[in-house]
Amino acid sequence: MAARSNGARIRDVAAAAAVSPAAVSRYLNGTLTLTRETAERIERAVRRLDYRPNPHARRLSLGRSETIGLVLPDIANPFFARLAAAIEEAADRARLGLVLSATLNRQGRELDYIERMRSNHVDGLIFVTNHTDDGTLRRALNAAPGVILIDEDVPGAAVPKVFCDNEEGGFLAGRHLLATGHRRIGFIGGPSGLMSTRERRAGLGRAVAQVPGAMVVWESFGPYTLAEGARAGAALLESAPGVTAIFAGSDELVLGLLPVLREAGLGVPKDISIVGFDDIGPLHLLDPPVSAIRQPVSDIGERAVALLSSDTADPPPCERLPVRLVERNSVAPPPASINRVNIRIGRQKP
Repeated sequence: MAARSNGARIRDVAAAAAVSPAAVSRYLNGTLTLTRETAERIERAVRRLDYRPNPHARRLSLGRSETIGLVLPDIANPFFARLAAAIEEAADRARLGLVLSATLNRQGRELDYIERMRSNHVDGLIFVTNHTDDGTLRRALNAAPGVILIDEDVPGAAVPKVFCDNEEGGFLAGRHLLATGHRRIGFIGGPSGLMSTRERRAGLGRAVAQVPGAMVVWESFGPYTLAEGARAGAALLESAPGVTAIFAGSDELVLGLLPVLREAGLGVPKDISIVGFDDIGPLHLLDPPVSAIRQPVSDIGERAVALLSSDTADPPPCERLPVRLVERNSVAPPPASINRVNIRIGRQKP
């Protein structure tokens, strides 16, 4: 292991510590355990001589780049930005560099970045997608070594996965609305083919099935975006069958929905109650603050980095991290009477 040209060399540290250069190299690389006395001599010599290892030589000696990759659909989305920050923090604690790539949620860019990451010899890849797969992405992920899939599933991808407990989140949201007296509930979800959408809707359905007379009477599916929240809100006003409460599957959907309701003269929670999902955006700053299912974003990031750093031969194939309900002021008992224009019984198809 060579040192930088303007500092002490490894043989200087070895001489000062009365050990071999190989022992210093292996100790600093973490591949050699020494007695406490010998380790302290090396540490003192490193500090006194201000020895700074050559990072390129260190990577070569370890056979690692000490860098991981992160592929996200969109860093402008607050959820993905928070996820990236959590992974950056976890990587920093593990003394790993991070290469971040944004795909715009396009399959072609995802495939390109997977190949680029392999060519750049990163030690592992944390991968996030937000669209359905025709099998192409699954094959690319299965062919790439050291991949951790988080947040959203790619069916058939034989890689370790870390997700939140979407189904339990849907159940907690539904149970909260039902406990407040709501019986005619609407659901605004992400794309109908995504795991997160299906599981959150299933959790809501499980809660509703436990209360006689309760129903999910309206639902809408589309991208997890502000624009989709607004579109769903307009559809709700046009065809809502007496919906008194909405479970929305993401912060962005909530933020797109609220202005539409406000412009229509509907108050939250006076006229309609809302529970969101993620709780990464500024839901607590709204008027009223919006109740939501909180994803453990930091824990997901930490776990993904830990799996990449682990030497375990067989890491868990899929882990589900717990969510929790954060109650604020967007849920109240349903109004005693519902008098809205253009309300008719029906159900919007996904």
